[in-house]
Amino acid sequence: MRVNQLIKKELSKILLQEIDFPKGILATMTRVETSVDIRESKVYISVFPEKDAAKILEILNKSIYQLQQKLNKRLKMRPMPRIRFAEEKATAEAGRIEELLEKIHKKNERSQ
Repeated sequence: MRVNQLIKKELSKILLQEIDFPKGILATMTRVETSVDIRESKVYISVFPEKDAAKILEILNKSIYQLQQKLNKRLKMRPMPRIRFAEEKATAEAGRIEELLEKIHKKNERSQ
């Protein structure tokens, strides 16, 4: 959906300018999913290291009003979806699967 791409692009710019994440933590916006009625957009955030995900979501949620206002000014659309942040679980799950497959692969190499 074009709305998702537009929100992701503009919100990425805003986050780079407005939010200071703690050193050593990498936070990436992976995707945006907007409801069919365009009332809400769920913004998925991937965090490395994963143990800091709650801290990053807390920082983002404390700034959500300010971020929403800046997004509203940049995007001239009505209705303007309300943004909500969520931890990206798919990326973490994919990483875990990759790790397990690597272990299996190494184990098979040793046993041959």
